[in-house]
Amino acid sequence: MKKILIVLVAAAVLLSGCSKKEEASKEASGKLVVWSFTDELKTMIDKYYGPTHPSVEIEYSLTPTDQFPNKLDPVLASGQGAPDVFALEAAFVRKYVESGLLLDITDIADEARSKSLAYPIEVGTFNGKVYGMSWQACPGAMFYRRSLAKKYLGTDDPAEVQKYVANLDKFLETAELLKSKSGGKCVIVSSTGDLNNVFLGARKQPWVVDGKLNLDPAMVEYMKMSKLLKDKGYEGRVGQWSEGWFAGMKGELKDEAGNTIEAFSYMLPTWGLHYVLKTNAPDTSGDWAMCPGPAPYRWGGTWVGAYKGTKNVAAAKDFIRYVTSDDGFLEAWAKDTGDVVSNVTVMNKIKDTYSEPFLGGQNHYAAFVEMAKSVDGKLTQGTDQAIEGLFGEAAAAYVNGEKSLDQAIEDFKSQVSAQLGL
Repeated sequence: MKKILIVLVAAAVLLSGCSKKEEASKEASGKLVVWSFTDELKTMIDKYYGPTHPSVEIEYSLTPTDQFPNKLDPVLASGQGAPDVFALEAAFVRKYVESGLLLDITDIADEARSKSLAYPIEVGTFNGKVYGMSWQACPGAMFYRRSLAKKYLGTDDPAEVQKYVANLDKFLETAELLKSKSGGKCVIVSSTGDLNNVFLGARKQPWVVDGKLNLDPAMVEYMKMSKLLKDKGYEGRVGQWSEGWFAGMKGELKDEAGNTIEAFSYMLPTWGLHYVLKTNAPDTSGDWAMCPGPAPYRWGGTWVGAYKGTKNVAAAKDFIRYVTSDDGFLEAWAKDTGDVVSNVTVMNKIKDTYSEPFLGGQNHYAAFVEMAKSVDGKLTQGTDQAIEGLFGEAAAAYVNGEKSLDQAIEDFKSQVSAQLGL
């Protein structure tokens, strides 16, 4: 009798689970207004979500990234004309996560935790609740020229090259090695700006602790390292995203005298391979490889959240659940786009199937999967974008010799206090 009772209870639980899934599917109906700054969401809607959710009508709107917050802020604050679901860029996601204006999606995150990377959920978490989730992971790596590695280090094997840049001290030693072996021709990076995210990733504490500005020692080291690289001639003396920065990728970077400078490496995240290196230096295909570099870091990414006043909570949650955690969708998305997804189950299923011709056949996907595991998202705060903008100005003033280290730091602290009250 007990056995029969147990079987009946188990069957009831199973049926209950199935009915809940069916209920959730039925609830995902009606109209959903979706705003984004990236066309990735439109592709997801048109090619994947839309065809499988015909009962959900989606009204989609795209606004350029630099204009997106200005469009979103007033409608969220007033509740008039606010979208149900919207994309949030890495630079400003925490501003909204901490705003109190987003829908609590902790239940969706809890369902996905066991199969998700930690850091994307950490970034979307505030005061123990989750308000944003991401379908992707954007760990950063060190991309280097194979030909230069063979020429000056004697190997282009990623595991061996990593030994030369395993930490910041090794990185500096290798910078000197490249300079001496090349007669000053080869620089380890074309821009000191490439190291900014690396040092941000090396921090132990966030920018704000107990309501006060906290300058982590890692960021002071960034300033010192950048100054040293410039003074020693270990970097190409160009700014990130400048014409010279892109020229270095193609082997066309020149110094003031017109002499060629060899740029050994670039610090870039997952999307840097497809949208920076491939698009700007196609002729160098096969002459690149990647390794983790001196410290784990991340750069960029897109999160998805919902307005807390949405009138279609069921559809909003269903959409976010689908695009950020659904196994079937994310496997198809990863295979179709090459995007490194945050779903570990999918990652592990497909990671060994890749061979990237641009990287000389290296399996970049498997390498990124390992790097993503070390990324920490707990230090991210809503004031990061504003503080880091001011810090960048201070660092540049010191590196360019306009201010002493102490003066640059003091002015940075004063500006943060004046502008942010910290």
